[in-house]
Parts: sequence; structure tokens; C-alpha cells
Amino acid sequence: MQLYEVIENIKKLSAKDLKILLEWIEDYEQKLWDQEFERDVRLGKLDKLAEQAIKDFQAGKCREL
Repeated sequence: MQLYEVIENIKKLSAKDLKILLEWIEDYEQKLWDQEFERDVRLGKLDKLAEQAIKDFQAGKCREL
């Protein structure tokens, strides 16, 4: 199935079914983001940011939210 066919079928959905689809897409997108974040953590891509945050905290550069 081509993307344009998916789009055309989405246009035919009832409001109820469209809401279910949109909720599913949001959940799916969040799962993909979580997987990417976990992969970045494993690869050490966030280590420098964490180190800087700890240094800033220790230097008193942080404030309560």
C-alpha cells in the first residue's frame, strides 16, 4: 500500500475512528522517541550534557522550578 492510499483511507474514517488512530499515532511516536533516547543514552551521547548539568548544580547556577 502506498502512502497516498493510506491518506485517502484516513480521510474516510469516522470521527471516532480518526480519534483512535490519532491516539495510536501519538503513542507510537512516543515509543519511537523513547527508543531513540535510550539508544542515545547507551551510546553516551548525553554524557556531556549530564556532566555540565551536575557542574552547574554544584556551582549554584540552578534554581528551583
